[in-house]
Amino acid sequence: MHLNPRSGRWLPDHSRLQHHVGSAVAYNVWQYCQASGDSEFLRTKGAEMLLQISRFWSDAATYDDALGRYRIRGVVGPDEYHDAYPGTAAAGLDDNTYTNVTAAWVLAHTLDVLEALPQPCRRELFERTGLEDRELARWDDVSRRLHVPFHAGVVSQFEGYGDLAELDWDAYRARYGDIRRLDRILEAEGDTANRYQASKQADVLMLGYLFSPGEMRTLFQRLGYDMDDTLWQRTVDYYLRRTSHGSTLSGLVHGWVLARVRPTQAWAYCKEALEGDIADLQGGTTGEGIHLGAMAGTLDLVQRGLSGLQTRNDGLYLDPVPLPELSAYGFSLRYRGHWGVQFRMSPGQLEITVPVSDQSPIAIELAGRTVSVKPGETCRLVLPER
Repeated sequence: MHLNPRSGRWLPDHSRLQHHVGSAVAYNVWQYCQASGDSEFLRTKGAEMLLQISRFWSDAATYDDALGRYRIRGVVGPDEYHDAYPGTAAAGLDDNTYTNVTAAWVLAHTLDVLEALPQPCRRELFERTGLEDRELARWDDVSRRLHVPFHAGVVSQFEGYGDLAELDWDAYRARYGDIRRLDRILEAEGDTANRYQASKQADVLMLGYLFSPGEMRTLFQRLGYDMDDTLWQRTVDYYLRRTSHGSTLSGLVHGWVLARVRPTQAWAYCKEALEGDIADLQGGTTGEGIHLGAMAGTLDLVQRGLSGLQTRNDGLYLDPVPLPELSAYGFSLRYRGHWGVQFRMSPGQLEITVPVSDQSPIAIELAGRTVSVKPGETCRLVLPER
């Protein structure tokens, strides 16, 4: 249960249905192994974690003959405003896009990891977990045929989202001012956010936080859907108009996504994330404890969001985006035994300094060009124009 302080009522808490958290664990296993080069962990505990999470998603997916696709029903996505269909007693929603797409990613990546395992590790893992080839075949099938709903020329948050009522946003802002916690306002009025196309925080747009545009296109293509820049930008605009940002994490995700599609709007969200606790934007929550995830996210926004930094193919790939309000910035990170690799972005230039050590050179890819930077060296690269 959770309390709505506006109405004084205790309400059912259905967050246990946010099964996408399992995909986040799998995603971070993969990210950790890519950044650290910890192949021993990937061959043992990491592979088993991916395997068991894939089993969960395979079991959760049911085949719909009418659609010719698999569906995952009865879940709650990142947007906690929606935990049931209007007028129904049962909790949960069907085919949350973020849940289904990340589940497909987990299944596909687990198959790749298992395929790359050395035969002795693979054999031991299969025997210990009782994994059979028929399971792998189902994982592959599910990863290619999970259902993703669409409506009005955009990606739907979940099946039926487009059938919900539109909210009069201007009227509620005029009446209440701050409507970040719109769910509490509506419940106190005897209404529910489940009836409206209104989101607490990024849901579909979370895909743009986890995956680069190229990765997202590949994921949707594997599922049999086209995802081009125009469709994604329409989807971003659609949900921007329907999100109240009732979570301190929402500004981070929107700042990250907008840096790619609407750079002039991105900084407002980045700044809100930075000010979240200092200005107590949630209206009293700072006294209950700082938003540590949002604070860490502001660092992640600089390190990976604005720089476009990805760890892949045993190297670092960068795709920086300039923000008008941020003329220059720098950060350092640890990568595969290198401590304090320095990055400095300035207009038209990226400077990388690798500290002296006995480690191997780092492969840096930018705009289709790959350079090798040795320990003790500084490399300056020209940034492509956007």
